Amino acid sequence: MSTPAPPVTPYEIDENVTKRVALGALVGTALEWYDFFLFTTASALVFNIQFFATEDAIMAGIFSFATLAIGFVVRPIGGIIFGMLGDKVGRKKVLMITIVGIGVVTGLIGLLPTYAAIGVAAPILLVLLRIVQGLAVGGEWSGAMIIAVENAPVERRGRYAAMPQLGSPIGTLLSSGGFAILALVLSKDNFDSWGWRIPFLIAIPLLLVSIWIRSRLSESPEFEALLASQEVEHAPVRGVLKNSWRQIVVGMAAVLLGVGGFYLVTTFVVFYGTTVLDLSRNLMLTATLFAAAVEIPVLIWGGRLAEKYGASKVIIWGGVASAALAFPVFLAIETKGSAMVIIGVTVAVACLSIPYAVSGTALTAMFPTRTRYTGVAIATNSAGLLSGFVPMIATWTLRETGNSWVPSAVMLVVIAALTVVAGFAIPALTIKTPGFKP
Repeated sequence: MSTPAPPVTPYEIDENVTKRVALGALVGTALEWYDFFLFTTASALVFNIQFFATEDAIMAGIFSFATLAIGFVVRPIGGIIFGMLGDKVGRKKVLMITIVGIGVVTGLIGLLPTYAAIGVAAPILLVLLRIVQGLAVGGEWSGAMIIAVENAPVERRGRYAAMPQLGSPIGTLLSSGGFAILALVLSKDNFDSWGWRIPFLIAIPLLLVSIWIRSRLSESPEFEALLASQEVEHAPVRGVLKNSWRQIVVGMAAVLLGVGGFYLVTTFVVFYGTTVLDLSRNLMLTATLFAAAVEIPVLIWGGRLAEKYGASKVIIWGGVASAALAFPVFLAIETKGSAMVIIGVTVAVACLSIPYAVSGTALTAMFPTRTRYTGVAIATNSAGLLSGFVPMIATWTLRETGNSWVPSAVMLVVIAALTVVAGFAIPALTIKTPGFKP
């Protein structure tokens, strides 16, 4: 049974406002993912060397990826806190708080002393900063997605919901591109000692630009209608857990491939390629850059497909493609040929980007306006919690299987299958809205 939407005051959509809000959401999520992907890339290339003192490269990688996972562990907590605030005080106010938290923490990581300088305090401080970053990220994506969707015409929500998703490849291009350029122009010693800090410090001026753009956003007309009719939910967490728990479970599975699968074929593969296959950092970073560049048109295309065929069908198609190509992708990487490695990573990211493009469309349609921010935040960040452990688990399987890539390919198939199952379940849980295709 779908959750009925509460009555709201009718309002008209100004598509000029829609475009401005979608752009503001995109810029914010681009900074969010830039900051977050800096950490994931650094987890594979830098933190294992600079913050964890062990001569065992695999164990250093596990410790580094464990720090990465901690940010995902606290994301559901941040999702609950900021989701509740977003449903009570508004989407725009919360988005200003989250973007500041993410940007400031990223800049501070760039100033953090290493293990060689301050000993065990270095990884402890890194973990603390990662926790704060994870809390802020917990409320960012869901809020940006919701404010973009709620400002869009119902029949065009597919394309506008895809706009914030573009922040992911843009963030990847900026973060991996920054690391790739530095790795190319600096010696390995200079990169490891100070060069890696530069992309983190650049987050501060990017934050200032994002704050200016975010300050010009329009609040969601659906939320304003709730305020006017005094329909605001005063206990959104309790309401969503009581009335929409099925939507949370299905929503988690729907986004799992786009998040967990992504970290498997990028963060883990970068570590696997450089540590096990002895491929160059530049090659692995170049592969992620090619993948991110291809992901942009795939996301735009996915949003248009959702308007034509429905979000659930697009999720199913993307999940099936990802499962079917999981083993071929890892076989391509295993060849160690530069072109095959780039093709393998690019194909994997392109396939899982198809369901990722429409995940926001599907999730926002499953929750009523009163508890939408809370519901979407809990669902996506719970999936993020599981996803954060994917690189660490994949690295552990390397250790246990003598560096075999097969368990990682199986993991990608399983993740894709869960997303496919969610795609079949979404239509029955979607709020029936004229003009919208579930």
